[in-house]
Amino acid sequence: MTRPFGTTLAAALFAAMPALAQEAAAPEAADTPEEGVAAAQDDLSTLMIHAPWPRPLPLSDGRAGLSDRVSFEVGDTPVYGTLALPPDGPAPTVLLLHGFTGDRDELDIAGTGEGVFRRTARLLAEAGYASLRIDFRGSGESTQGFDFADTTFESQIADAQAALDWLAADDRSAGPLYLIGWSQGGLVAATLAGRGADLEAVALWAAVADPQITFATLFGPKTLEQGVLSDAPTSVALPWGAEITLNQPFFEGVLDADPLAEIARYDGPLFVAQGSEDATVDPAQAEMWLKAHDGPQELWLREMDHTFDAYQGPERLDDMVSATVAFFDMLGAP
Repeated sequence: MTRPFGTTLAAALFAAMPALAQEAAAPEAADTPEEGVAAAQDDLSTLMIHAPWPRPLPLSDGRAGLSDRVSFEVGDTPVYGTLALPPDGPAPTVLLLHGFTGDRDELDIAGTGEGVFRRTARLLAEAGYASLRIDFRGSGESTQGFDFADTTFESQIADAQAALDWLAADDRSAGPLYLIGWSQGGLVAATLAGRGADLEAVALWAAVADPQITFATLFGPKTLEQGVLSDAPTSVALPWGAEITLNQPFFEGVLDADPLAEIARYDGPLFVAQGSEDATVDPAQAEMWLKAHDGPQELWLREMDHTFDAYQGPERLDDMVSATVAFFDMLGAP
């Protein structure tokens, strides 16, 4: 733990959280989706660049190229992933970073037989980009010698940096590297960018800009406080019915992490996608990213939830991938 955290400070912090959450609350819903998007965009006063109208992405499996299961080690622990390649061989590569309790394919999209990141990887390949999606240690397939309870922001940052290093050394990845981070994966992506990773651009999808507010909402303030103060593992009941166990370092990381300060040190291109109906990451956090970042940036705001409406189908995700690809294309790749 990097700073003292006594009971008095804990009480003050968690007592203040409702007020902080109210301060960060999104504007009231408009009568129509179009009015809601327009109002939210008006509130985001940061100067933004705008990519060309997103080009439609082909959906034919025949153009998706090849996928290989790969692995590398962080310390003595293997990290597993899937490298997806376009049909024309080596290409600029996107590293996909999954969210809290997720895995490298991410949650299933209704009616598709694909997870959010598996489909994203296919669409990227069809647009000419390679991609690597990984299971952070403790998640998915990467559980050998590392329990999920031991996960922290810093462990995931180390995994992502190791993935970038692996890509830089692999001859199937050619040219610039890009990041896409979803939710907590967005926090990891922003931190990597701020710490000097060699990146062409970063895309943050519904990314956690304020971990204290986000995880107080997700866990409940009392559970978050218990996790910080207890040396024993803490059980957490999640809103979707799952129950997990996390050790104290995770909760300490929630208090210590400052992703906005990290992204402030990155002046490269930044794409921020956010849903106005997101109940996990407050839509106001999109504005936080834009205000903290000093460089070319674009906001993509739509009426959708934290899953990009994946439980209804792939349409929102496909639109968002198209917009992300258009932003990357504007930079000169592939």
